[in-house]
Amino acid sequence: MKYAIINAGGKQYVAREGETIEVDRLSLQVGEEVQWKEVLLLVDNGDITVGDPFVAGANVKGQVVDQIKGRKILVFKYIPKERYRRRRGHRQRYTRVEISKISQRKPRKKATESTTEEKKAEEKKSTSSRSKSSKGTKKTKDAE
Repeated sequence: MKYAIINAGGKQYVAREGETIEVDRLSLQVGEEVQWKEVLLLVDNGDITVGDPFVAGANVKGQVVDQIKGRKILVFKYIPKERYRRRRGHRQRYTRVEISKISQRKPRKKATESTTEEKKAEEKKSTSSRSKSSKGTKKTKDAE
């Protein structure tokens, strides 16, 4: 199972391919594409990649399905013995996004081991030839 934990609007969400998530309102129209590059963790068939703070080269793509409102929350302020009562409702606005693709760009391959071994061998040869030539030119205090 492939899923990722993304950072959207200062909150963390679990994103799975093919499923929908509700994030804080994004100023996008229905049908538009959205992409998150702030991927904190990526799991691909048991292969776990943890970001520091984000996973390098990982991104999550989705499509806006709907702009919705959450359930109503009542805010009631009350001060006893003061005849102060205020009742107000609030409905948070959300964007419903369908996750279409979770991907990670593969890092470039480093040089093969055979080429690095050859370079190390060349360096050893050059340093050994330098050290041989420098041994004969050293002067001691007794020789002066």
